[in-house]
Amino acid sequence: MVNIPKERKTYCKSKKCSKHTVHKVTQYKAGKASSFAQGKRRYDSKQMGYGGQTKPVFHKKVRFALATCEAMPISRFALYDRPLGTV
Repeated sequence: MVNIPKERKTYCKSKKCSKHTVHKVTQYKAGKASSFAQGKRRYDSKQMGYGGQTKPVFHKKVRFALATCEAMPISRFALYDRPLGTV
């Protein structure tokens, strides 16, 4: 697991704030993948038998969202890449 700070000081766009404030940080988690999706079925059939890995393996970067402060609307999240050097 990667250590990520629990809070981050960043700009708040709301009209009440309009300045840098402390926001809570939560790490994104992918939803459960369906085994019946067309892409999964196609991938599994392609992987069957000999021949090894048939498609490139994508190693997704960790991203995290900033929890909203009370002045910001709930549906708004700011996305940031993980800083380099924090492995």
